[in-house]
Amino acid sequence: MKRDIGIDVKVPERECDDVNCPFHGKLPVRGQIIEGVVVSDRAAKTVVVQRTYLKKIWKYERYEPRRSKIHAHNPPCISARVGDTVKIMECRPLSKTKSFVVVEKRPPEGAN
Repeated sequence: MKRDIGIDVKVPERECDDVNCPFHGKLPVRGQIIEGVVVSDRAAKTVVVQRTYLKKIWKYERYEPRRSKIHAHNPPCISARVGDTVKIMECRPLSKTKSFVVVEKRPPEGAN
C-alpha cells in the first residue's frame, strides 16, 4: 500500500516494511524540503546529506558559499548511496540527530 505524502515526488517502485517510511509506513512529513548530495551512507538506515547555499556578506556586498550536513533516515525502498542527489523532507525527530527523511532519489551526477 502506497500513501500520498502530499508533495509531488516520484513514488519508489520497491516495497518496504519500514515503519518510518513516508510511503509504506506511518511517518508523516511536513515543513522544509531540502535538496542535497549524499556524502555518507555508513550508518544503518541513515544517510548524511550535504547542501550548499550562498550567504550574503553585507559588509562586502558579496556572497560566500557555505555547506551544511544533515542526517536523514534512508528507507529500504529508496536506499540512497554516496553520490546520489536526494530530496529530503522534515519529519518528527527519529533520533538525537535525525529529523529528516529521504523522499526522492536521483541518479548520481554524470550518470545517464
